[in-house]
Amino acid sequence: MPAVVNKDECVSCGTCVEECPEKAISMDDSEIATVNVDKCTECKTCVDACPSSAITVE
Repeated sequence: MPAVVNKDECVSCGTCVEECPEKAISMDDSEIATVNVDKCTECKTCVDACPSSAITVE
């Protein structure tokens, strides 16, 4: 399954956007990280990079 962002935990820092090697994450209009499921390769780079532990890959 692709990465999932817990919108209540996301602090809008953008670290996941910068770290994603597939450019599968962007910030939506409300400045919350959003994952493009078609691009996500489940590498978990964003999980490791997120300072608020708001991203999971199950």
